[in-house]
Amino acid sequence: MCGIAGFVKRAGELASAEQLQRMTDTIVHRGPDGEGFYVNGNVGLGMRRLSIIDLSGGQQPIYNEDRTVAVVFNGEIYGFLDLRNELESRGHQFRTHSDTEVIVHLYEEMGADCVARLRGMFAIALWDSRRSSLLLARDRLGKKPLYYAQKDGCLFFGSEIKTMLAVAPGLADVDLEGILQFFYYGYIPDPYSAFRDIRQLPPGYLAEYKNGSIQVRQYWDVPAYDVNDPGSDEICLEELERRLAEAVRIRMISDVPLGALLSGGVDSSIVVALMARESSVPVKTFSIGFRKADFNEAEYARMVAGKFGTDHHELVLDPDINEILNNLSGMMEEPFGDSSMIPTYCVSQLARQHVTVALSGDGGDELFAGYDRYVVNLRRQRFEVIPNWVGKIYRNHVYRYLPLQVKGRKLAWNITLPMRDRYLDGVSFLPALRRERSLFSDDFLAEAEGKADPLFQFERYYDQAPATDPLSRLMYLDTKTYLSGDILAKVDRMSMANSLEMRCPILDHVFVEWVASLPAKYKLRNGTRKFLLKRLAERLGIPAPLLHRRKQGFALPLVHWMRNELKDGLIGILLEPRTLQRGYFRADGIRSLLDEHFRGRRDHSFVLWMLLVFELWHRNFLEKRRSVPLFSSSPPTRPLSGDPRLSVGPGEVSQ
Repeated sequence: MCGIAGFVKRAGELASAEQLQRMTDTIVHRGPDGEGFYVNGNVGLGMRRLSIIDLSGGQQPIYNEDRTVAVVFNGEIYGFLDLRNELESRGHQFRTHSDTEVIVHLYEEMGADCVARLRGMFAIALWDSRRSSLLLARDRLGKKPLYYAQKDGCLFFGSEIKTMLAVAPGLADVDLEGILQFFYYGYIPDPYSAFRDIRQLPPGYLAEYKNGSIQVRQYWDVPAYDVNDPGSDEICLEELERRLAEAVRIRMISDVPLGALLSGGVDSSIVVALMARESSVPVKTFSIGFRKADFNEAEYARMVAGKFGTDHHELVLDPDINEILNNLSGMMEEPFGDSSMIPTYCVSQLARQHVTVALSGDGGDELFAGYDRYVVNLRRQRFEVIPNWVGKIYRNHVYRYLPLQVKGRKLAWNITLPMRDRYLDGVSFLPALRRERSLFSDDFLAEAEGKADPLFQFERYYDQAPATDPLSRLMYLDTKTYLSGDILAKVDRMSMANSLEMRCPILDHVFVEWVASLPAKYKLRNGTRKFLLKRLAERLGIPAPLLHRRKQGFALPLVHWMRNELKDGLIGILLEPRTLQRGYFRADGIRSLLDEHFRGRRDHSFVLWMLLVFELWHRNFLEKRRSVPLFSSSPPTRPLSGDPRLSVGPGEVSQ
């Protein structure tokens, strides 16, 4: 596990180790155990290493036999020994025992298509000096991040945005389209970022840079849903257990101490149960709790730990929320609204005191229909008897004139929409170009009108999903957006901030492909979410009280904090001239939001949280790097050649 960074300069310019050092110094937390550099003419590759496999011999960069191919790599390749044996049988010579080395030899055999043979999580940068080309690749589900930018004839890349800003501060121009995405969803989905010239390489994509141009193409997508019915619940359950047990087993290979995060939910409990069955010693487990009982899952985590005899560690979280918010917002490179980043950070910090690698239960909700919103949206299909023309009249001519305090105002907007749009409206927090206009300034709205619709990409994922039933379409949409843009981004950032490697067996791509192929009836049945997964939990002996309770995850008591601990701070920060002068919001819109929340008329805790972290991002990250206008009337730069935003649909090659 590492952090990577590098660049390809213009022809004739020389790369320097000093520039690479500046880039990798910004991500020491991703790799505190060592560093490595490759400098050749105008090319530089750099890395920071967190030693997991082949502790003494796995230093990067790693080369092929004649050193014409060099690679830096962030992640883990599972089953790499089988690949190594195959490559050795073809005459390739290995000098290390690391998983990284299979990449260079596999590339010699297959070129860029080699990434399709890799099972694991990865962000790869590989330089082929014979072809004078750079290969960038990201794993299929987006467990590891990879950003890139083209500027003034140079290409920059890195595991984090700050690597590039360290040597190219001109890249810090804020992108209004990325900010709009944040207002809608609370995170910035790929390929956008918060900065105009910086893009995220989407999961399942690779990019080849040669002769000053970059071509981005997709090498993997979730396959077709509902094409494989095992025939019975029991047969399906047997196969589920076998496949998931294998995904857990291959992720328990490590040359350093390993454990698991245990939230007290179904997914992490299943992972721990399977780990305990595989391990000859007690599994180390880690969980957190809150002093407010209605947000505390620690008792359920203790039940699981007791059942499977784990070496359990628990932290009761009563954080100095102001201090943590300031620290994290200074570390985060983009505004990020998921408040569960705080407990994720804290439990990662706890785990790192005992282990270097931890397994988690992420992915179960997107694969097995675990979110309440799936059930809610399917139930609201009954409102589709409302004629479309009635809904349009309400949304276009009635909604804006209703007083904010009218109950059911937003619900009526939602239920008059068709299925897809109803779901997207439900996951949109501040859709500035639609129903939530009163919060934003006229100048901001005028500029935003000329930008790409933040819903367009999400609509396309739903419309072109490899599925026919609505539930599978929704799960595919979330897998392509919320899973990678929010859940996995949060897990990666918070764990790596503590130099902890996180592994997600439920998101093993071989397992994902199999689960996707199953009919929806195995995932949601008679209103029971995660139907088959809960059957597996029962079979493994997970305590029953855990299986039939309200889903929480790492929920925070935001509504309590917003009306108590953070109340004065919120008012002070959100209504300060420094905040309002940025030009995004109307002062009376902010005041109305705060008044409704503090009077208990409505719970605006999540929206207020988003606004708070947005402002703290400006203060603690952006302003310390460059003084720039936070939205600009100047036209955006031309999209990068091969930018995935230019492609027509999932799976197509962008040219």
